[in-house]
Amino acid sequence: MLSRLVIDWRDGCRALLSLVLLALILDPAVAQDARSGPTEPLSIVGREGRHVFAVEVMRTDAERSRGLMYRRSMAPDHGMLFDFQASAPVAMWMKNTYLPLDMVFIRADGTIAKIAADTEPLSTKVIPSNEPVLSVLELNAGTAARLRLHAGDRVEHSLFEKPAR
Repeated sequence: MLSRLVIDWRDGCRALLSLVLLALILDPAVAQDARSGPTEPLSIVGREGRHVFAVEVMRTDAERSRGLMYRRSMAPDHGMLFDFQASAPVAMWMKNTYLPLDMVFIRADGTIAKIAADTEPLSTKVIPSNEPVLSVLELNAGTAARLRLHAGDRVEHSLFEKPAR
């Protein structure tokens, strides 16, 4: 009888584990974590030197709308670059975004216009660029402070104009 009870208990645990795994697979927030897209190299050159990141580039309206929504993690050397296709004032928000982020607003010439540090997860508060920008780079919160990034530092990526020599 005891051996039958042990076997039933093991079967129950297996069934419970299967249900938990199924819930994780079907949860879009968990699935989104595993679905980061292809990356491109991006460098930021500042007073403290060059910092290299692997970034996902959001080029379409649908991609920009989704951004980092529902993701629960991002590697320390990764980011997301939003390409707005033309310079204009932009505004971002953190709705459905679980990660605290640093938002780096970048002009068409690749210089940083503004850094909104440690943005509030899940907030609908609007974060404006305050001037025309071509893109926004999202990094894990604290990255800008840790690397001592400042307005005026240069972002190097194929999206930005090369400086005249």
